[in-house]
Amino acid sequence: MAKENTLINALIGAAVTVVLSFTGVSPLLGGAAAGYLQANGPGDGARVGAISGIVASLPLILVLALFAGALPFAPIEFAALGVVAILFVVVFAVGFTAALSAAGGYIGGYLEAEY
Repeated sequence: MAKENTLINALIGAAVTVVLSFTGVSPLLGGAAAGYLQANGPGDGARVGAISGIVASLPLILVLALFAGALPFAPIEFAALGVVAILFVVVFAVGFTAALSAAGGYIGGYLEAEY
């Protein structure tokens, strides 16, 4: 892949993350794939890995948006608790996925630079 195709490499890494989601380390593997394909060293590998993790989190956000659609039909106390819970899950999941993907991207970029 070309070194300057950051978005393409991030999308490939996100696809790897989603396909390997049955493993516990899929963000790490997807980020490593994106960082390796970026072929610009560990720094750029970590950047494209983080982008890959954010893109890979979009399906989770869409599923949680479906649950948010049911909140107007709940009593106000449960709706408020639901909004807080959904926001917490989204922030935690996206942060966790982006951090692991960035670490994988760093490793992938390092491996590409060394070997």
